[in-house]
Amino acid sequence: MRLTKIAFVSTFIMISTSCAELQNVVGTIPGGQGMDPVMIGNGLRQALDFGIDKQVTKLTKKDGFYKNPLVKILLPQELQKVDKTLRDIGLGNLADEGLKILNRAAEDAVKEATPIFVDAVKGITFNDAKNILLGADNAATSYLQNRTNQALYAKFNPVIQNSFSKVGADQIWSNIINKYNTIPFVEKVNPDLTDYVTNQALKGVYKMIAVEEKNIRTKINSRTTTLLKQVFALQDN
Repeated sequence: MRLTKIAFVSTFIMISTSCAELQNVVGTIPGGQGMDPVMIGNGLRQALDFGIDKQVTKLTKKDGFYKNPLVKILLPQELQKVDKTLRDIGLGNLADEGLKILNRAAEDAVKEATPIFVDAVKGITFNDAKNILLGADNAATSYLQNRTNQALYAKFNPVIQNSFSKVGADQIWSNIINKYNTIPFVEKVNPDLTDYVTNQALKGVYKMIAVEEKNIRTKINSRTTTLLKQVFALQDN
């Protein structure tokens, strides 16, 4: 389900007294007098929607992680010597295949993210709205991260584990590590990469949302709708 179809603004208009409370909040924002609180809610919803639909959706496609230098998942520090050693001895293709598997698993997992983001957006409070609008360049992203990280981890982890099994990643990584461990004088390694890839996938998701949020906040030409221009003009004052 697309975030655009979710009634983000329903939180603000469900109770009439709540609308009045939000209007008071809006009144404390420089330049906010006369701005409809529903409009602010819609503007924040639209900014979050752009970050999720425009950026996170890219991550779910083939090479969404692997060919995106901002979020490409590399080996953990303790295993980077494996990658380097394999390449040094002419096994670069094997190393590349191992990296692709990690990134493919992340691409599969991110497809589980949208419903959890939807729940987080529905739980926004009036103070959240004010703090997001007037916050740092990644305030909306931080809001989502604080409220979704645990739930997303729980969703991502089994998907990544299943993805590893589905494409034979366990066997591929076993081959890589076993090959590495046969090299004379190297320290033997035996990593479990599921937790690592899960956390790297989460970092990638939030990083891409933050990219879009910062664009909207700092580049007027990224505010591609009238609503975004009106609402985010408030934070420019």
